[in-house]
Amino acid sequence: MNKDQILSKFSTDPDRYYKVELFESEGFRRKSCGKCHRFFWTLDDGINLCPDHIENSYSFIGDPPTNKRFDYTQAWKEVESFFVQNNHKSVGRYPVVCRWRDDLYFTIASIVDFQRVMGSKVVFEFPANPLIVPQTCLRFKDIENVGVTGRHFSSFCMIGQHSIPNSQGYWKDKCVELDFKLLTERFGIHKKEIVFVEDVWAGGGSFGSSLEYFVRGLELGNAVFTEFQGDLTNYSTLDQKIIDMGAGLERFAWVTMGTPTAYDCCFGPITKHMIDKIGIDTDSNIISKYFMSIARALSESDDITLVRKTAAKLADLDEIRQEKMISPLEGVYMIADHLRTLVFAISDGALPSNVGGGYNLRMILRRTLATMDRFGWNFDLNDLIDLHIDYLKSTYPELEQTRNDVKIILEVERNRYNESRVRMKNMATTIKTQNKKLSVDDLIRLYESDGITPDFLKEYQIIPEIPSTFYERLSDLHQSEKTEKKEELNLDGIPDTDLLYYKDDPHEFEAKILKIIKNKFVVLDKTSFYARGGGQEPDHGKIAEFDVIDVSKHGNVVLHEVKDGIPKEGMIVKCRIDSARRYGITRNHSSTHVLNASARNTLGSWIWQHSAFKDAEYARLDITHHSNLTEEEITKIEDLANTTIRKDIPILINQFERGDAEQEYGFRIYQGGVVPVKLVRIVNIEGFDVEACGGTHVQKTGEIGLIKITKAERIQDGVVRLEFVSGQSALKYTQTQDKKISHIVKSLGSSKEKMLESFEHVVKDSDDTKRKLRQLIKRISETSAREAISQAKSLGKVKLYCTVEEELDEEFHISVGEVATRLDKSLIYCVLVVKNETIKIIAFAGTDATSTKKAGDLVKEASSVLGGSGGGRDTFGQGGGKDLSKIKDALLTIEKSIVGER
Repeated sequence: MNKDQILSKFSTDPDRYYKVELFESEGFRRKSCGKCHRFFWTLDDGINLCPDHIENSYSFIGDPPTNKRFDYTQAWKEVESFFVQNNHKSVGRYPVVCRWRDDLYFTIASIVDFQRVMGSKVVFEFPANPLIVPQTCLRFKDIENVGVTGRHFSSFCMIGQHSIPNSQGYWKDKCVELDFKLLTERFGIHKKEIVFVEDVWAGGGSFGSSLEYFVRGLELGNAVFTEFQGDLTNYSTLDQKIIDMGAGLERFAWVTMGTPTAYDCCFGPITKHMIDKIGIDTDSNIISKYFMSIARALSESDDITLVRKTAAKLADLDEIRQEKMISPLEGVYMIADHLRTLVFAISDGALPSNVGGGYNLRMILRRTLATMDRFGWNFDLNDLIDLHIDYLKSTYPELEQTRNDVKIILEVERNRYNESRVRMKNMATTIKTQNKKLSVDDLIRLYESDGITPDFLKEYQIIPEIPSTFYERLSDLHQSEKTEKKEELNLDGIPDTDLLYYKDDPHEFEAKILKIIKNKFVVLDKTSFYARGGGQEPDHGKIAEFDVIDVSKHGNVVLHEVKDGIPKEGMIVKCRIDSARRYGITRNHSSTHVLNASARNTLGSWIWQHSAFKDAEYARLDITHHSNLTEEEITKIEDLANTTIRKDIPILINQFERGDAEQEYGFRIYQGGVVPVKLVRIVNIEGFDVEACGGTHVQKTGEIGLIKITKAERIQDGVVRLEFVSGQSALKYTQTQDKKISHIVKSLGSSKEKMLESFEHVVKDSDDTKRKLRQLIKRISETSAREAISQAKSLGKVKLYCTVEEELDEEFHISVGEVATRLDKSLIYCVLVVKNETIKIIAFAGTDATSTKKAGDLVKEASSVLGGSGGGRDTFGQGGGKDLSKIKDALLTIEKSIVGER
């Protein structure tokens, strides 16, 4: 079932699906477009074409149809005021990082704010009914159009007008009436200018009719009436019908201001600041004519290159003038848009990276920087960020809190980009000499493997334009989510397990065995055994005389895996939890919360829990962070965590309705991911950290005793892993470390007080020894080289010296090989150095020998035989492998390769 089929069916019965009281009372007439046959409703008898094809499309540019002028922030105040006066609750925006859905990374529509996934079903949870919300949404499908079309954005504000048709809310008639009054009464648009177009929406197993409303060809909003479920041959009305009206705030501002583009009235002083600084010639008549032509041409073609050429011709712009006037403007608009997107995303906890949604953020930042480089603009990003936040904070006051954090992240990313430019220039030069026409696949490979943006390639005139599909395809590559597969089990008819660990939590209890599954899983009517979940490892213990080795939760049923036999169904059995194990896990779980909040308070607001693992003796916490942690940062995090422990803060656990918890504590509660239940368990370390969590916790932070970070490493781009121990394990760890230090001190013949001084002496002695060894090698290298030449085997035009070395290391042979191939330019010098169960291959080829065999190629072939890899230049190569049994084969391969038998 697709949208066209639904629309075709609904259009045959417009009185049922589309006609509303407003159409009747105002005298709207239904017409069919003479060009595309879409149905629309209008008060203008002279119109016979739908908004996509009317002649005065986008004629509001330079001639707005409103009697008032509102920019982006003012337009929201007007919309908000109107709906509040009409009994709507104004709700603050939700984060652009969609932490309440595990199938979305970014918030893509206002209705997503109120969607929660329960099993395989999407349910709606509204904090008020009806409501209005200025939801910032991020979409990356049309990146190449941003700044070019006058109306495409990577982030935009969707005005969400939402209602459930019950005693508080309303349905179609009231919705359309309100939207009509908003346009006519609040914005002063003449009612003949407003056209409603029939459409449909379908998704997630539900569907319904929709009415899009347009003014002079510009779609301002789309009221979706989600009403049905099933398919067209058999569908029923939903238990919970929803009005999902989404309107574009940027377009509301645009239609009232009549500026050449939506960008001119939606970025406040940002675009003006940049235009003034670089001094672009902006003839308003030409600009208006050009972008109006762009907007109209887009309804006929998706080829943006063709659209731009057509618009330039209509605006009487030659190529030189287009490059001097239009191209810089497009760059300014794009930079303003991309930085605003980054402000929202980073403020809400996202980091630019090479994985997931962070990939899109790095992509648009590098696109911004590449554009600035291409035009030679030296904009101060901090100034632009300040201008954005100063302009937006009246609507989004929360942005003020993260102003500095946004600057820190962008500075880190800009430095990384600058460091890569030298390498990118070298690669670009190589590509240019190849004179190869690059496909979209080539461009994606270059960006994926080497970070070279197509904007950079355009700057170096390697490609004339960026392909229209590039950014969409790149975005799609990084949006798939991996889900863990659970073992399929038939649990039909088994009642929910009574979870005692959320009640009195007895560590010894009696329970009835309801079911035995696959001769290893025991289902009890109640249990205190905690099931694996949220990174917390399960309890162990005994059911009767059988050892419990794993506990898992499937839906609301808990399965206990036992070994060495199985009890019988129907038995009443005594159960006992391993209390010491449980207490260790519990302390580590509470420690994870303390450490996560400590990292956030120490490093910045971008710190979120990426994942976690809590066992009895050991735990780890993965946090979102841009760089490796310094020793000083680790110490600061550890100090704050232990200060929190010493304060002995109560850890309070309460249950909330999910919506109430979100409104009370915000979306930071979702540190451990989404919560697929209506009733949320909130763990609150008073004044320090609040999280939604189903795990076990101590009652006060003081019970943790001590937290010690044992290791910190960057495990992937944007993620740092903290390995740590707590309580008794932390004490044991520090004692073990102390013993190791004592052993080192004893070996040095020193004391703990003078340990560093003694260590420095040892290092100095070692460095002296290495220096003397290098001098000795240098002295004997020519003698050894001449000996190798005398022992070399003649193989046609070249000589081969090849040996297996188990005593001297590669440093010796590198010195000898360099001298030998300089003395005899027809020599190939190759050594297999065997050390610590691995083989390293070093190869040199004299300048005359390279025409027969290149050293890098020789090493690559030999390394492959050894189960490894290698390569290098014509005159030098290195590699190796681990298969010691193949050394003879590798030697034979080297010889055959040189004589051409391979």
